[in-house]
Amino acid sequence: MKEADGAECEGEALFEDQDFPSDDTSLFSDGSTPIARLQGEITWRRPQEICQSPALFPDNISLGHAKQGLLGDCWFLCACTFLLKNQLLLNKVLPPEQPQWDDSRYRGSFQFCFWQLGHWTEVTIDDRLPCINSTLCFSHCHSPTAFWVAMLEKAYAKLHGSYERLWAGQVSEALVDFTGGLAERWSLGEAEEEQRPEQDSDRVRGRSLDLNLLYPVKDECAVSCSTHSSPGGASELGQYHALTVMEWLDVQMVSGSKVLLLRIRNPWGRCCWGGAWIGSGLGWSSVDPISALDLQARVAEGEFWLDETEFLSQFDDVTVGYPISDEGYLKSIYTGNLLTHNHQLAGRWMRGHSAGGSRNSSSYGSNPKFWLKVCERGEVLVSLLQHRKWRNTEQCTQTTLEDSKNTTHQHYQAIALHMWKVEKRRFHLSRMLNKPPCASSHCHSYEREVVLREQLEPGYYLLIPSTYQPGAEARFLIRAFSSSSISLSALKSPAPTLPLTTDGEWETSYFRGSWVEAMTAGGSRNFLSHWQNPSFPFTVCDESAVTSGVNVRITLHQSRPDTDLHPIGFHIYKFPEGESEQTLPRHEDPAASCVPHCYTQDVSLACRLSPGAYTIVPSTYQPDCSANFTLSLDCRRHRKVMKSQERLGRAIQEISHISVMQS
Repeated sequence: MKEADGAECEGEALFEDQDFPSDDTSLFSDGSTPIARLQGEITWRRPQEICQSPALFPDNISLGHAKQGLLGDCWFLCACTFLLKNQLLLNKVLPPEQPQWDDSRYRGSFQFCFWQLGHWTEVTIDDRLPCINSTLCFSHCHSPTAFWVAMLEKAYAKLHGSYERLWAGQVSEALVDFTGGLAERWSLGEAEEEQRPEQDSDRVRGRSLDLNLLYPVKDECAVSCSTHSSPGGASELGQYHALTVMEWLDVQMVSGSKVLLLRIRNPWGRCCWGGAWIGSGLGWSSVDPISALDLQARVAEGEFWLDETEFLSQFDDVTVGYPISDEGYLKSIYTGNLLTHNHQLAGRWMRGHSAGGSRNSSSYGSNPKFWLKVCERGEVLVSLLQHRKWRNTEQCTQTTLEDSKNTTHQHYQAIALHMWKVEKRRFHLSRMLNKPPCASSHCHSYEREVVLREQLEPGYYLLIPSTYQPGAEARFLIRAFSSSSISLSALKSPAPTLPLTTDGEWETSYFRGSWVEAMTAGGSRNFLSHWQNPSFPFTVCDESAVTSGVNVRITLHQSRPDTDLHPIGFHIYKFPEGESEQTLPRHEDPAASCVPHCYTQDVSLACRLSPGAYTIVPSTYQPDCSANFTLSLDCRRHRKVMKSQERLGRAIQEISHISVMQS
């Protein structure tokens, strides 16, 4: 691609991100979404090739709002709208004072920060953006010269692995990733009473939202609404669409009564509403003319007003993002209290060991367990956040595009969190589990995160996170926020037994290594020092009898406490035939990768590699991050079955040579 004039500054080439290249691998994951038809049509251009004077933000900030393109990521754009209203959070996600296109320091790269599973993760991208006919084809700003939305979308796509993986999601996920806080999804109106498979014996009527609940924090929290089917007044909306609630207020009517009006922004950037408060609708005739003119003047492109009755009848649910104070503390949407104490711990459900399922299952007590110590009475919120699982690419290519609910089921387990008050730290588990919990997150649900909230008295509480199905595996994070002093700790469980393998024999090797500052801590592929990282060669044999399926499994474990983790990942490189394994294949693309780098104790990859010689290069994201680590490598081997005379219930005769000392 030819760069625009001035694209090279002082002879230095502009940054090109090798981990998220400008090709189809960054656009598509499995071709299961409508953007798959764009293959071969997209070109990549830097902002200075798209317009004459690009900037991250426009002078008129109202033109900086997001406008949706061909990508179905309205959920992400609703969270972007909240960022634009909160400068502190915007500066956290997009660190200020980065050199832009009119700066001599500009080198074609930008840094973003996202909260991921307990830590803030830095994501660096180049500024080459996907276009069709020199025009941005995905999300962009209303101003054609502002690029913060397009750049943020690219960084978020890199975090997820591709643009296509941003198709269909929940506003709550993006809000948490942008703030490090909490977000909850609430039903509008009465919850349905139908029994669903993911509901267990603790099922209760779903919580519905009373907008009056949010008045203490109405000007600080993020609120969005969504519809799962086309509402009567919103004829353009499809099966699922998310919109942003910009503000709501009580308006005095001519009759003396009040009406609650809500101003809604559509990420499509155009009005899609036909209610009583649109344009010169009948609703405005019941309001004082001066107030009506003032309210109508607030409406920007893509926005409209509706009243509470329309809102509750036309939309299915709302998502509420908790406010974050200037000091970085979470603020309760229930009371407005600052939750100044917080703790977090990582855990996992493992089949055959700690994946006990719901309370319907006799194995429920084997789920991971956590102590919550409350030192003084206060408001406590506890959340359970699970790691996302991605769909199997081979399976997805054989299926049609599914609705958002089924997609959610593919990405997440149905999870719930229960809590019991314990009088003493020594207790009888089975007896306690026969009693109802003092608090829970209601029924198991296919959400990334579920939350329980209570006013708790001092004492000890037992927390048990669970999946609905026994044996369902996933990693998770427990977070506790409180207005009073608390502590959170894990109950120790016995070591897991190794599962039996049913897909052939596996040969396991273990490697220990260290990243040492200024020596072997080279960082990710974004840095020239990447090749200073330790490397571990291995060989995949030509096992003719093993013709399909995974044949290599690799796990990287860093030896650091959960509170001080580095973002880690690894690449697998193949040595070209005939080249010495002493020389790293620096000019070769990885044969497989476990990226993006994640703040977690372990990262794993299972893949199929063709026969040949390979090396594993583990790394932290930034250079000079010191830590010890362990690599485990499982290689699938085919071995001939040896016939023997062994029979069930009969010992094999052995010949022993025993020397007897004569006296």
